[in-house]
Amino acid sequence: MANSKRTLFLKRRLRVRNKLKKVTANVGRPRLSVHRSNKNISVQLIDDTNGVTIASASSQEKALGVVGKNNIEAASKVGAAIAERAKKAGVEVAYFDRGGFLFHGKVKALADAAREGGLKL
Repeated sequence: MANSKRTLFLKRRLRVRNKLKKVTANVGRPRLSVHRSNKNISVQLIDDTNGVTIASASSQEKALGVVGKNNIEAASKVGAAIAERAKKAGVEVAYFDRGGFLFHGKVKALADAAREGGLKL
């Protein structure tokens, strides 16, 4: 019996996240976790040692001006916003957690915008 798309996605997400948690546990670097839905894109900066969200940004925020959009432009605005908020929180370096999403298109645009904003991924 073939695996469904959702099952394969969940396996891929756990594989990526578990590898990152092994690395971040020793170093203590936060993880930049991305979630992409059909209508929005959101990102969180998570400290796994304390289990706390340091900063977050989403395309649902009215201040970014891309409410309800899920395109490359919205992703780059969200990436720039998270880089700015990470700097305010005192974070300069993080691991990029793409979840089960492939690293191209919107996810890549978000990562590139965060790097341009001064966040090292």
